[in-house]
This record gives sequence, structure tokens and C-alpha cells, in this order.
Amino acid sequence: MDVIAGTLGADILLLDLTGLTIIADFFVIATAENVRQLEAMARHVVEEMKEKQGLTPLAVEGTPESGWILLDYGSIVVHCFSAAQRNHYKLESFWDKARTVVRLA
Repeated sequence: MDVIAGTLGADILLLDLTGLTIIADFFVIATAENVRQLEAMARHVVEEMKEKQGLTPLAVEGTPESGWILLDYGSIVVHCFSAAQRNHYKLESFWDKARTVVRLA
């Protein structure tokens, strides 16, 4: 979580999806205030995960301009959203059976 919090992302949420899906065990969802922050947040996560955990994403989808960047680390999927896209997709509602591990609002 500190990997994302260090980028000043807002409303950071860690959901435990264990037993609910084979997609991933955990979702991290965070909101950026603007396109530049969204790009910086995603870049920071990639850099910190590589440096601190030795992990590189299996896939990266989306662009800052689209308002959603997805970083797939296999068992962990990081969703970096603009406020508008996070509100539109409502992943927290879709995965409402997931256990909230931590929320930094």
C-alpha cells in the first residue's frame, strides 16, 4: 500500500478476492486527481514493485488519458483510476463480497 500512497493517490483500497475469483487474489484500487498524477502513480508502482519486490507487471493496460491504468502482477492487480472512471466502473460495488483489507481515504 505504501507503494501507492507514496504517489499521493487518494482513496486507496486493498480488496481480498481470495475464493471469489481466479482473476487475482487482491485488487488495489486508487484514484488520481489528474492525468499527470495518474501517469506518475502507475509509473511509481511499477518502479517500486521492481525495486522492492523484484516484480515486473505481467501486463499493463490503459493510458493516463483513458482514466484507467491496470497493472497486472498475477495474484495482485492494481487499478489506477481517475475519479470519473472509478465512479463509472464502481469496482468496489462489483466486488462487494470481497473483504476490505485496508482503506486509506
